Amino acid sequence: MTPRQQLLAVYSGQTPDQVPYMLDLSHWFYWQRRLPWDLSASYEEPEGALIDYHRQVGAGFYLPNLGAFYAAQFDDTVKATTTKETHQGAAQIRWRLETPLGSIERARRWEEQTYAWGISEWGIRSERDLEIFAWAMSRRTFAPRWEKYQAWVDYVGDRGVVYLPAGYSAMGYLMHLWMGVEQVVYAAADIPAALSRAVAAVNANNLELIDLLCTSPAEVVLLGDNFSSDMQPPSFFAAWSEAFYAEAIRRLHRAGKKVAVHIDGRLRGALAMFARIGADCGDAITPQPMGDLSPRQCREEAGTDFILSGGVSPELWLPQTPLPVFERKVIEWLELGRLSPRLIAAAGDQVPPGADEARIHRMRELVEEHGRY
Repeated sequence: MTPRQQLLAVYSGQTPDQVPYMLDLSHWFYWQRRLPWDLSASYEEPEGALIDYHRQVGAGFYLPNLGAFYAAQFDDTVKATTTKETHQGAAQIRWRLETPLGSIERARRWEEQTYAWGISEWGIRSERDLEIFAWAMSRRTFAPRWEKYQAWVDYVGDRGVVYLPAGYSAMGYLMHLWMGVEQVVYAAADIPAALSRAVAAVNANNLELIDLLCTSPAEVVLLGDNFSSDMQPPSFFAAWSEAFYAEAIRRLHRAGKKVAVHIDGRLRGALAMFARIGADCGDAITPQPMGDLSPRQCREEAGTDFILSGGVSPELWLPQTPLPVFERKVIEWLELGRLSPRLIAAAGDQVPPGADEARIHRMRELVEEHGRY
């Protein structure tokens, strides 16, 4: 079977000939080749060199991180601008939203050591800022660019399945882009009514995007707020995010789509809460040693019908981790196939900068040897 056939078999509840081997190599690929990447821009065309590299190393492709598959536009009451600047000797990107209620802006600065864009300035510091955020983000309209998505599908071919990312929920935008986890927690305690109004308004708009994605040619839609159960534990999720996710999953399933949720942090509680509301897959699953659950504990919490996609903790890819440790952890993940074929062998989130390239090949060999059904 091809990687595409293997992955679709797992999503359809069938047993492929072997566990699919899929990787998000984008971050590592940019770092390894010293390629610049710009969060303020999207790729209008498929990333040919990145996809070709997946093919070269025998890894399936699934995640177009900066693909532009739909357009979002604010109404006439909102002015959105993105500017680039230099701050303390490093490149910085600033996003600004201007509304009749006022304006907010946030910034991210380039960090050479991690080869990533770190948050340098949060955009929401007051209840008024929260109202501005809700005004702007609830006044977006969305238009399809399915021809851009299809171009990626055509280039990837039988090398994988191109997931269609749907972006953050309201709480994801607040925690990861505009406000920060700490300030969100304070707001939930101090100004819950204002936070609730903002979350409801933005998520209602997000469901308009979900309705558009239901009309897409995508087979798998990727949702998620970079979930970690220490940031959104089950009780917090139930209060602030569950209604949106349950409805989004219901609409996507009704349209015949499969749904993966990006869970790249703490797992205890998070796997069960998404399995319970009907998601098909947990993407970026990171077990021990960096994660909080063993592979077997992941399966016990998720049940046998929920797809576990991930398995290799970031530090295991690095040269300072002995190769036999890496190999043992890959095999431990593959052994979950004996319990359920709802399994994908991948990185816990991404293959990180600094990874030993030989381990990408070695993991493929281990999947071929130990991942057969």
